Formats: sequence, structure tokens, C-alpha cells
Amino acid sequence: MADGEAGAYREFKALAEAADRKFARARDLPLYGGGDHHSRKAFKAYTRLWRLQQERRRELVAGGLRRWEIGEVASRIGQLYYARYLRTAEPRSLVGAYVFYEAIYSRGYFGATAGAEGGGGGRHQALLIRYKELRFIARFLVVAMLMRRAEAVDHLAGRLRALVEESKAAYPKTNFKEWKQVLQELGRFLKADGAYKGSRSLRYDNLFDSYPSNLASIARFHSKRVLKLKEAVLTSYRRNEVKFTELTLDTFRMLQCLEWEPTGSYQIAAKELTENGTVSDQSGPSGLIDIHLSTEISDGSLPSNPQKAIIYHPTVSHLLAVLATICEELSQDSILLIYISASGCTEQNMASQKYASSSSSHATTASAFPIDKPNSHMSSDNHLWLGPRGSGGPNNLYPEDLIPFTRYPLFLVIDSENSHAFKAIHNAEKGEPAALLLSPRISSAMPGVESTGHGSQFTYFLTAPMQAFCQLAGVTSDIDTDTYANAENILFSAFEEYEEILCTSVGLSNVWGQILPDPFLRRLILRFIFCRAVLFYFHPEEHEQHLPTCLPNLPESVSPAAEAIKTPILQLAENLVVSNRFHFRDSRHNKK
Repeated sequence: MADGEAGAYREFKALAEAADRKFARARDLPLYGGGDHHSRKAFKAYTRLWRLQQERRRELVAGGLRRWEIGEVASRIGQLYYARYLRTAEPRSLVGAYVFYEAIYSRGYFGATAGAEGGGGGRHQALLIRYKELRFIARFLVVAMLMRRAEAVDHLAGRLRALVEESKAAYPKTNFKEWKQVLQELGRFLKADGAYKGSRSLRYDNLFDSYPSNLASIARFHSKRVLKLKEAVLTSYRRNEVKFTELTLDTFRMLQCLEWEPTGSYQIAAKELTENGTVSDQSGPSGLIDIHLSTEISDGSLPSNPQKAIIYHPTVSHLLAVLATICEELSQDSILLIYISASGCTEQNMASQKYASSSSSHATTASAFPIDKPNSHMSSDNHLWLGPRGSGGPNNLYPEDLIPFTRYPLFLVIDSENSHAFKAIHNAEKGEPAALLLSPRISSAMPGVESTGHGSQFTYFLTAPMQAFCQLAGVTSDIDTDTYANAENILFSAFEEYEEILCTSVGLSNVWGQILPDPFLRRLILRFIFCRAVLFYFHPEEHEQHLPTCLPNLPESVSPAAEAIKTPILQLAENLVVSNRFHFRDSRHNKK
């Protein structure tokens, strides 16, 4: 080995160690409330490292550079891009992560090296590389799911399963129980997320979610105070919830629901980058990956996505600290969306407070599920439970905990059987009246059908209403393509009409009026109206435990009893041949 080659490799190792330290500092910072400085320093360090291995590849390889070391650098760059996406909600950063991960995978940076075991220390080194490969594929899967690359997701899921089996056979003395659990979680997640493969994206698409005929009606609100959604806090904490790694199905759906669907030109540019960045130089350690590629594409036709803090299984104190940090940075024309999907009972009470079957009678429901009895569980139905096991004050989130944050405009979405407790926030605000969407206390389902495997039902309706309707009505995933497309058209027309009615209603609270111009919040409100009406007609008798609630109240013109709200739901049920599973009774005398 020549001195120049050895010197190049020593330089690479020194730069790698420095970059790793910067990466560790950036990784340990929360993905909200600043931290860009450390992220930029880490990017700069890896840019220098990446260029070194591109420019002096032959010397480095001759000096001892191994393929997995290049894979590790590329993986770190992908992680930085993904972290930037979570911090800024920039789609191009998500594309950047995908490009690097796809390049690592297609060139087998980890896989090719893991096969060269040798003995003793070499075998131990190969095991460490195998763990790197497993973690890498798990990260790649998350990015591919967010990119909605269905074929890539299916392929990666199969590869992860095969790799776990290979690892168990190659290292029989090593316990891969954790990875078997990861595979189980992945299977549940993909089954729930891919239940209706013909469904369109959850992101806001101007072609499907914007109604030009209503622009004039929406514009009238601009003469008054208008609030824009620029920040959101999303968290989910449930026992045995559907999740993969640290991304729960509920937050996964809500995350996408609060983003713009990229336009056609952006999608073409992103596709070209993902292809051109990985097709060449398969044998070389670096190839044609450009570290600046994600800055080459942008979608100038769309506004910026709201920034989102996604918190996985937080403690109450952690959640409140995040809210305090974000509220401090909230601009005057902004509103903060707080989404919490959590259980309302501890592990000990879980069995006695299960969700009820939708088609049971009111008497049966009330007797079988003690949570519905007046004044029952008075000590446990006034909070959400954020904790892994046991019970106690530190794990309980009370409505009073959120009231201090009502000094700022809030849009609060609570998905829990104890959501009703958060009505206490209404009229108790400290400065700004809050808008509240509260889930039903009891989830609905066809008799004998388990609905928890699809994620929280209220969240499902808010993020994917067509799929949620099908799941509720028992429509199977093998539905005819034309029938499903026709149902989508019916729903499109329904939301267009709902929007017109809502925006022209007399007596609409200013709390709603000041946020209706925001497309994301307006879409959530329209879907709430749809969800409430669907559940109203799903049950033979009206029972408020089955219905979601909003505060302040929306006008009577968009209540389930309104004919204009009911008619599209009837059409949808008839199109899907499930009208016999609903109860389209004369609702003129029923309250909303």
C-alpha cells in the first residue's frame, strides 16, 4: 500500500469521525424549535466526506476503504435529509432521503460486505454490518411509505423478512426477537395502510380537494381576521396501536393529510432524480449520487407545508414542553393544530372499556359497556392516558393542562373514548377561543368486525374518508375499480356542496370563519361533517356516544338531519350496495 493511499484513507477516517460527532449532536436535538444550525454543520461535514470519496475513490479503495463504510456515509446523509423533512415539511428533502437510500440499496453497500465474514473478529464485524443493513431497510421503508412508492414498499418488506430469516440462520446464537417483532408490526401496518390500494393520496390535492365554484364564498372571510395553519403537533399513544418503528398509523395519516400533493412537474422531476441517481456505476463505491440533488427541484406552484412536530409516545411533561416551545414561536396570523390520539383508560381498565359494536341496541350498549353509564368511572373519564403501564397522575393529560395554551389560537383534534372531557376547554380559554373536533366515545363497526386494526376510526374519517366509509360499511378491499371511482366522484360532489353550504351559512361562529380560508383546516371540517352524518345514519337510534362533537357548534344547515347532508351519503351507500347497513330514517325531528 502506497503512502498516498494510506494517507487518503486516514484522512477519510478522520473526517468520518468528525462528521459522526456532528451527526450525533444533530440527531439528539428535537425536530422542533430550532436546531437547524447543528443540522447544517452535519450536512457540511458529510458533503466534504462525500466529495472526498468521489474524487479520490481509487486511492481510498486501495488504502482499505470498504463498501459498507460508503454505505454508512450515504445512510447518514439520507437520515439528515429525512430529519430535515420532519423539521421543515419540505417534500424535496423527502426525495433526497429516498434517492440516497435507493442508491445504497441498489448497490448493495451493506449486503455485499456482510457476506464476507471470515472468522473471529471478522464474523463479529459482519454481524454488526448486518444490524446496520436491517436498520437501514427499516428507515428506507418509512421513507418509501411516505413517498407512496407501493412497489418499493412491497419489495423492501419482502427483503426485510428474508434478511431476518437469513440472519437467524447465519447467527443462530444471536437473538433476533426484536426484529421478529418489527416484522409483525410491519405486517399490521401494511395491511391497514394498503387495505384499499386504488385509493388516492392522503395529501391535499388541488384537483380533488379544491372546489373553484366556492372560491367567492370563501373569499368573503378574507375581509376579516384570517388564521393560517403553519404549525402542528401530532402525537399518538395507545396500547397495541398499529405502528412501524416510531411512526404510528394515526400520525402517519395525519402527517400526510397536512401536506400538499406535489404537482405533476414536481413528481416528474423527482422520478427522474430517483432514477438517474441510481442507474449508473453499480460496481463503484460511490456512483453518481449528488449531495445537492434535493435542491434542484422545488414545487413553486404550491405554498409551503405546515411544519409538524411528530412526537412518539411522549410523557405529559414532554408534550406540554413541546407545546410551550412552539407557541412561543407562533406568528400572529397563525393557528396551532394539536392532534392527540390516545386511550382514555389505563391498562387495568382496558378490558372493561372496549369499544362497542355499532349495531347493538342502546340498551345492550349501555349495559355491556359501563363507560356509557352516567357518572361511572368519574375518576378515569376526565383525561387522556399517556403511559406504557400502570396508572397515576404523571401519565394523565387533563383538559386543564391545555387551557394555558389558549392564549394562542388553537385547532384541537382529540381522538379518544374520553374526548368529551375536553369540552371543558370551551368557554374557559385564556385569550383565544379554540376550535375543537372531538371523536365519538364509542367506535362503530359491523357486528363481529374488529375495527382497531385499521387505526383510530375518527382519524381515518378525517384523513381518508372514502376508505373509512368502506371499512365501516364492510366493503372489502377487492371492490370493483369503476364502482370505487364512482364513489370517489360522489364524495367529491358531496364535499363541494358541504363547503358551499358551510361558507354561506348564517350564524357561523367566527371561530370557524377565521380558519375556513385555510385549505387544510377547511378540509378537516368538511370531513368532520361527513363523519358525523355517516355515523348518525349507521345506527338505528341516535346516541351521542357514537357521534363526534365540535365546539363551537356548527350551523344547523350542516347537521346530519339536513337533507343536503344526508342525500350524498345515501347515494354513496347505494353505489356501494351497502344501503341496507344504514338507517336512513326520517331525521327531521332529531337534533344534530
